Amino acid sequence: MAKSVAIVGAGVSGLTCGVVFAEQGFRTSIFAEQVGTNTASGAAAALWFPYDAEPADKVIPWALATYKVLVDLANDSRSGISMIELRQYCRAGEIQIPDWVNDLDEMGVATAMCAVSDRPQAGGYNFSSGFSLNVPLMDTTIYLDYLANRFQKAGGEIKANVRFKSLEDVDPTFDLVINCAGIGARELVHDVDLEPHRGQVAIVPKIDNLTCATVCDDAPLMYAIPRTNDCVFGGTNDVSDNPDPDPATTKAIVSECSRALKIDNPRVLRERVGLRPFRKSGVRLELARLRDARIVIHNYGHGGSGFTLSWGCAENVFEIAD
Repeated sequence: MAKSVAIVGAGVSGLTCGVVFAEQGFRTSIFAEQVGTNTASGAAAALWFPYDAEPADKVIPWALATYKVLVDLANDSRSGISMIELRQYCRAGEIQIPDWVNDLDEMGVATAMCAVSDRPQAGGYNFSSGFSLNVPLMDTTIYLDYLANRFQKAGGEIKANVRFKSLEDVDPTFDLVINCAGIGARELVHDVDLEPHRGQVAIVPKIDNLTCATVCDDAPLMYAIPRTNDCVFGGTNDVSDNPDPDPATTKAIVSECSRALKIDNPRVLRERVGLRPFRKSGVRLELARLRDARIVIHNYGHGGSGFTLSWGCAENVFEIAD
C-alpha cells in the first residue's frame, strides 16, 4: 500500500479523505487553490440528505455510512455538527418518503419519522404535504476548520494557493494521488460529464424560534437552515459557471423563505455561491493510473451531496487503496 498520499482539493471530500489517511499513519498532504470556507463546500447549507447525485445504488450506501459517522461526531461539541429536525415539504400533491428512511431505523439511530401536519402558509398557498426526519447538520463555519485541525493534528499538511494543470504535476515523491477536485476536475482530468449546478444562498441573522430545517424541493427551491450563529436561506440549482452572487436572486430567496416562515424579510449578512459538481454519469470513485504509472483514486462528482457522502466515500477510497 502507498506510504505517501497527495490529495488534490480541500473541500469536504478532500479534508475527510485526508483525516482517514493521516489518522492511519500515512504521510498525507492536501493541495488546493482554495481552502476552508473559501471552497465550494464553504457555501453549502451542509444538511445531511442525499441530493443531486447519482447513481442511487451507490449514493445511498455512502450516505448511510456517513450518517452513522456524523451522528457520533455530533457528540463532540468541537465538531460543529448537531442533530436537527428536517421538515421536507412539497407544494402540490403528496410527498414521496424515501425508501432509505427504513435503513436509518435499522441502524438504531434516532430518526423521528412522521407526516408533517403543521404546514406553514407561504405566499397564499399551503405546502400540501411533508415529512420530518432527524438528520445531522454541519455548520460549515465550524466543521471545515474542525476537519482541517483534526487532519493537521494527525500529521497532515495543507498547501494552499496551489493549482495543477494535470495530476501528473503532483510531486512524484507521492506514490498515491487522490483526486477530490470537485468541479475543478473538469479541467484537471478533462471530464466532460461534470456539470456545475450553481447554488446561491443568503446568510441572515439567527431567527427566533426557528429550530428545525425547512426544505421544499419543488420550484422554486427553498430552504431555511438555522446554524449556531446565523441562518442559511436558499437557494438555487441552475446549470451555470457563474461564481458571483446575483442581487435579484438573493432578494427572491429571502422573500420566498420569509413567506414560508411567516416573518419579515431579514437583513442579509452575506451572499455565497457554490458550484455543485454534478456528474451526469454518476459519482466517480475509482482507481486509475497516471501517465507516469502512479496510482490515482478519483473521488468527485458528488453534486449536492458532498457532505452527505463524505465519510462513506473516504472509507471507500481507503478500501481501494488498501
